[in-house]
Amino acid sequence: MEYFLLIGGFICIIGGILGSFLPVLPDAPLSWIGLLLLYFCDGIETEYWLLGITLLIAIVAGILDYVIPAKGTKRFGGSSYGIWGTNIGLIVGLIAPIPFGFIIGPFVGAFVGEIIYDSKDHKRALKAATGSFIGFLASTFMKFVVCMAFLGLFLYKVWEFRDVWF
Repeated sequence: MEYFLLIGGFICIIGGILGSFLPVLPDAPLSWIGLLLLYFCDGIETEYWLLGITLLIAIVAGILDYVIPAKGTKRFGGSSYGIWGTNIGLIVGLIAPIPFGFIIGPFVGAFVGEIIYDSKDHKRALKAATGSFIGFLASTFMKFVVCMAFLGLFLYKVWEFRDVWF
């Protein structure tokens, strides 16, 4: 049973890391579930305070995932059309067979969204698209760092109690 929990927890952690880049997968919450599965193993000492802190970090990262790109767009003068364009552009960029589509897609999507909102002001649309792009990159980096920290914690706990299983 412990091996199933270990493998399942590791898959959740890897899925969370991939989810920090792919919008169809949850990111930090999925990685946290991997930590939770690890703590159900018999050989791991359950430290509830550590699970609580990592849960709080996962919740905050999940909330900031939506707030950071929106604030970036708003700070650079964008509208809700730019925010929607960013999200749609991200999905299209992931599906389209172009290199770095997940980076180019949100920028182009925000720009198109802002052009739809106000077709006369191209400078404002470009500025809002830049803000959306910067917010997307900041949010992605933050999620990736949190998920990698969860992976490090997972590997540390497995290594610490390796004598129990191996």
